[in-house]
Amino acid sequence: MQSPIERLTTWAAASESPAVEWLRTTLGPALILCVTPPLALLLWIVCNFAPFDGSLAPLLRAEGWRSVAAHWPWPTPSAALMLLAFALLEWALLRWLPGREFAGPVTPSGVRPRYRMNGVAAWLVTHTLFFGGSYGLGLFDASIVFDQFGPLLATLVFFALAFCGFLYAKGRLWPSSPDHGVSGSFLWDYYWGVELHPRLFGVDLKQLVNCRLSMMGWSVIVCSFAAKQATLDPAGISNAMLVSAGLTVLYLFKFFWWEGGYLASLDIMHDRFGYYICWGVLAWVPAVYALPAQYLVLHPSELPALLAALLFAVGVAAIALNYAADAQRQRVRATGGATTVWGKPPELIRAPYETGDGERHESLLLVSGWWGVARHFHYLPELTVALMWSLPAGFTHFLPYVYVVFLSILLFDRALRDDARCRRKYGASWELYCRRVPWRIVPGVY
Repeated sequence: MQSPIERLTTWAAASESPAVEWLRTTLGPALILCVTPPLALLLWIVCNFAPFDGSLAPLLRAEGWRSVAAHWPWPTPSAALMLLAFALLEWALLRWLPGREFAGPVTPSGVRPRYRMNGVAAWLVTHTLFFGGSYGLGLFDASIVFDQFGPLLATLVFFALAFCGFLYAKGRLWPSSPDHGVSGSFLWDYYWGVELHPRLFGVDLKQLVNCRLSMMGWSVIVCSFAAKQATLDPAGISNAMLVSAGLTVLYLFKFFWWEGGYLASLDIMHDRFGYYICWGVLAWVPAVYALPAQYLVLHPSELPALLAALLFAVGVAAIALNYAADAQRQRVRATGGATTVWGKPPELIRAPYETGDGERHESLLLVSGWWGVARHFHYLPELTVALMWSLPAGFTHFLPYVYVVFLSILLFDRALRDDARCRRKYGASWELYCRRVPWRIVPGVY
């Protein structure tokens, strides 16, 4: 039996009214394009300068906006050089570090994209160079990212806007695969993207930008924030920062251990590479995802030892559960179902579908293990770990929880979109799966 929330969201997802379509493809993208670039920079100011001190309330007063104008960041040559050096490093590591080839899921036009799996090695090299260059060779201060974060963010915001324009032109003039097309609306095509899997300089741009620049950059950012707090506080790094930064870095290391699973996710398989993904991972991720650690730099706190241990333990358990759920599904797909799930043969629904080239394929829909609990169960531990690395910031201000709120909206919307896509792709097989597994994310609730 569906809950009221389930009934409401099912109706919204199924609605094809012109009003809903206009909201999704015109008004929504226009608002996001107008609001998110300045908001990314505004959050940095609120987190770091008076009279905000991490509070959004001064934005209701004139003094708050005077501070915004006084501290508004702009791109600088030094920030651009730092970002260029990082981008060239990650491109080189992706291009030439040894790693096995991974075949991604078949695209709607029947293409199977290829990726190089060397994420763990790239993570180790990147962090060794960062900490070795700082603490070993003294080439730069480990807090350099925090010290230059305003100009770095501003450079990313403006560069990513221009880069999305390049992606639009490339998709129209020099597409990398048959999986491209335009809608006739420049606004929507710029926002959503023209190509599904653009390639440039020998690498898949989604893997380079999403994984190696954004997620790797997020890890380095948090490490730099922690290093900055250690220099500001005579007592050294606080246990609140250790819990928050430690969980974030562990989560991101897990991401590279599991990179092949991400390359089979909705972001990669079905979302085209435009503003929604590309600008989001280049500018929004550093601006919003690292907010808890950024807040803790100037608001250090020492948690009771038992509480710190509990938050860390719950976060680690959530990371492990998130990985276990994804690995369970990957193992079933890789073996064609010839494996066990929780000690038993997996319960499967074999879902046939046809790609644009006329070829017939079959997907395995797992209805046992974690995937028998909820259709998107892995989102629940992901939200849990995000909450665990935000809670060390306390409850004085809302700012450290912006990421948790944003992630909740993102994942619940993604679950709706993924269900709608799978319903179109698999038809009756998906309807059967939904009857077998009626809950989307939270068992018994949604």
